[in-house]
Amino acid sequence: MTKTQPLSGYTLPVFACAAALAALRCLREATECVDSVSVDLLEPPITAEIAIEQASVLKTGTALGVTRSDPGDNLDLTRNTPVWAMVELGKREERENGGEGEQIVILGGEGIGRRAIDGGAAIYDYAMRLLLANLGQELKPSEKITVTLILPLGRQLATRTSNEAFGVVEGLSLLGTTGISQPLSAPGQLEIYREELQQKAEQFDTLVFCIGENGLDLARKLGVNPQRLVKTANWLGPLLVEAGCQGVRSILLFGYHGKLMKLAAGIFHTHHHLADGRREILTAYCAQAGMPADACSAIFAAATAEDALGQLRALDAATGSNLVDRIYGDIALQIDLRSSDCIFTHTNRRIPVGSVMFGRDRQIIVKSDIGDTLLTQIC
Repeated sequence: MTKTQPLSGYTLPVFACAAALAALRCLREATECVDSVSVDLLEPPITAEIAIEQASVLKTGTALGVTRSDPGDNLDLTRNTPVWAMVELGKREERENGGEGEQIVILGGEGIGRRAIDGGAAIYDYAMRLLLANLGQELKPSEKITVTLILPLGRQLATRTSNEAFGVVEGLSLLGTTGISQPLSAPGQLEIYREELQQKAEQFDTLVFCIGENGLDLARKLGVNPQRLVKTANWLGPLLVEAGCQGVRSILLFGYHGKLMKLAAGIFHTHHHLADGRREILTAYCAQAGMPADACSAIFAAATAEDALGQLRALDAATGSNLVDRIYGDIALQIDLRSSDCIFTHTNRRIPVGSVMFGRDRQIIVKSDIGDTLLTQIC
């Protein structure tokens, strides 16, 4: 059998940019037959041809472009979701000091999340650069456009993500550092991850597993050599076993607590489409710590793992207890044990595994004893 390379798609910012380009060209050319547009992805420096579903003038000077997200071979809930962009074309303002006003204004409409910390639209650096670069090429110096990005299903889809845990509410974020949507959860990606792990295992006795970009970024900032870092996406179980097969001597798991705590229950594929159990796990450890039934019920009813953590911290502040340290310490210990057992079951090799969990503020909540030791050794 031959390995099938998983197909990449494009990230949401690319489709938002394509919809805006279609709307602008609809205005410019007085046509409703915009079938596709070319988008310069910037990162990587290639051009993508994006199909346009609809484009229409709404009124004089205003048009709407519509496309649909295609993330490639990925377990991505935004697959096929509509992406709208409304573009209003006008004249660039002249300022009193003789300068010119802003030429491109980007707004977040319905379904685009907002940052809880300041209320701003969750449209991040890459998305802004992509829009400004591609739209700017289409404009005359005297022209100005206002672009309102809309995800009609964004608010609904956001309830199935961990966005709120990272401070984005009421919709999805236009996040990412590249225009390519890597199929991190597609089955074919596991083989690629295995090959990357094998290469790193030849260089280091201790590897650091990170589920996502937040873990990778925080680990680097703490001083971990980037060459030690293994991005696992949701394939923690198979990659733990692979590390055992490759003779790695120790592993540090570094991740967001809402993901990593699943390992304490023996859930080694952490994608929420396949398995969850976060509230059940946390509630069980609360009960084990002796919390009263009503407090455990409140933890079970929490909307997110971050909300549950907030409740525990509030209880600690109100009562002088140390519930967060005790409960998360017990969870971290169990993560270490279950992960080491997973490796032993499949390879007959006993490898120490440590864990470090952090919250949405990227502050470390807990380090297991092994995790603390390993982190000290490699930083």
